[in-house]
Amino acid sequence: MIEVRGLSRRYGELRAVQDVSFEIGRGEIVGLLGHNGAGKTTIMKMLTGYLEPSAGHIRIDGLDIAEQRREAQRRIGYLPENCPLYPEMTVLDYLDYQASLQGLEPRQRPAAIRRAVERTELGPKATATIETLSRGYRQRVGVAQAILHAPGILILDEPTNGLDPSQIQHMRALVRELAQDATVIISTHILQEVEAVCGRVLIMRGGRLALDSRLDAIGRTPRLLVTLEQDLDAVRSALTGLDAVTDVSLLDQDETLRRFALETPDARSAAPLVAKTLGERGWPLYGLEQERQDLEALFGAVTLERMEAAHV
Repeated sequence: MIEVRGLSRRYGELRAVQDVSFEIGRGEIVGLLGHNGAGKTTIMKMLTGYLEPSAGHIRIDGLDIAEQRREAQRRIGYLPENCPLYPEMTVLDYLDYQASLQGLEPRQRPAAIRRAVERTELGPKATATIETLSRGYRQRVGVAQAILHAPGILILDEPTNGLDPSQIQHMRALVRELAQDATVIISTHILQEVEAVCGRVLIMRGGRLALDSRLDAIGRTPRLLVTLEQDLDAVRSALTGLDAVTDVSLLDQDETLRRFALETPDARSAAPLVAKTLGERGWPLYGLEQERQDLEALFGAVTLERMEAAHV
């Protein structure tokens, strides 16, 4: 559905995107993550044909976007982060105008607009002028214009920006519904949104693709984290003799306390045994918890370049 090979973009001496390659299949919901300046927006603009690559190739549904741009763009719905709207227009007038830009015939537009309004729950504001809308409703108008022509590919930049909790829940449901017939790429700073709707994540760092992974493949067997006053040798001697603990390493420390990571096949089952052993030695226990293995922890490790190879 989407094929990217060796994609790069330079602005003078600045390399915004460097040699990025990936493929996305039909029906996938993919989260595109990275800090500001990582290259996310540049990639989305190149995917949608609004920005030419300095090097590399993009194919959209088999079409080379450099040679068949307009045909490829007809298959894409795009929500920019700050979607340009005309404040003096009503919602319906704006959507009718966008439908004409998408090449929909006049007889096709009423049904397409009605479907987009229903899907984005814009009915109560359909005849209101855009300048009177809240930020959340304006965001919904942006999503509505992106799905008007029933595109096979949706590229959404911060789709839940400005939405309240109930609207966010509706947007998640809408994305899942759209993915039944389309490929969806979501760029967002809210990692919970990616965890809630995406099946795969692409993480950018410094213009390069740092990670491409399915969410269900992220992480490792979680370790047990223990905070004590003792030094590493003493803790290792006390705990590595237990069947549930295979290794002990020092994670960090301050003036009095040290935090250790215990390698174990089952952190949940090992916790009571570790607590009992430490109690028998009379050591004060300041912390005992299972290591986090969610997307936030992974994102921090990848973008800060602190991930150990053994923990990928």
